[in-house]
Amino acid sequence: MSERYNFQSRAQSAAMIDEGLRSYMLKVYNLMALGLVITGLAAFGTWQLAVADGHLTPFGVALYTSPLKWLVMFAPLGMVFFLSYRINRMSVSAAQTTFWVYAALMGLSLSSVFLVFTGQSIVQTFFVTAASFGALSLYGYTTKRDLTAMGSFMIMGLFGLIIASIVNIFLASSAVAFAISVLGVLIFAGLTAYDTQKIKEMYFDGDDAAVMGRKAIMGALTLYLDFVNLFMFLLQFLGNRNN
Repeated sequence: MSERYNFQSRAQSAAMIDEGLRSYMLKVYNLMALGLVITGLAAFGTWQLAVADGHLTPFGVALYTSPLKWLVMFAPLGMVFFLSYRINRMSVSAAQTTFWVYAALMGLSLSSVFLVFTGQSIVQTFFVTAASFGALSLYGYTTKRDLTAMGSFMIMGLFGLIIASIVNIFLASSAVAFAISVLGVLIFAGLTAYDTQKIKEMYFDGDDAAVMGRKAIMGALTLYLDFVNLFMFLLQFLGNRNN
């Protein structure tokens, strides 16, 4: 009788953990998706204000050609570091607000893609990215394989990618740029699966609401960055440039 009771107790405990994990992961994905919506709206809205009749408005000139462009470019990076280092000392609401501000700043920074690529190709690439991201994240969530070794390799590759990108600013080589785009797609495809598994493993049913909320926000930020970078590298292949 006691064995049957223990089995039922373990089954109920496992069911509660599974339910809690699903709720946690759903919050991560919802936060990430809302961040992407904010970024998309901010990018499109900024582009609408920056361009009129095929020409840059005074706002567009200031945003894309003045020294202000460097602030717009590096502000999201600064926000990422700020959120990463401060989140454990922030309330969940403050951390979430910071994430929304970061997503809006990223949209401001990414608005220049509308100057380079056609709107149709941007939309098409977004849906290709969404489908690819969904498949890769699902693999990371469901696989029984430990992706730690692959993730470590991808992170090392990311550092190499950053160095190659900086070097190519001076070389301006189209061949190197193509190689960087290929590697970028592969690296962020791998990181999407690895990060999903890592975020899943971060779940602990004993966490209080505040800790769980912060974990969900950091998980959303991680997957958001994977999505945006995967999108940008795919755009180099799939995007049709404006004449």
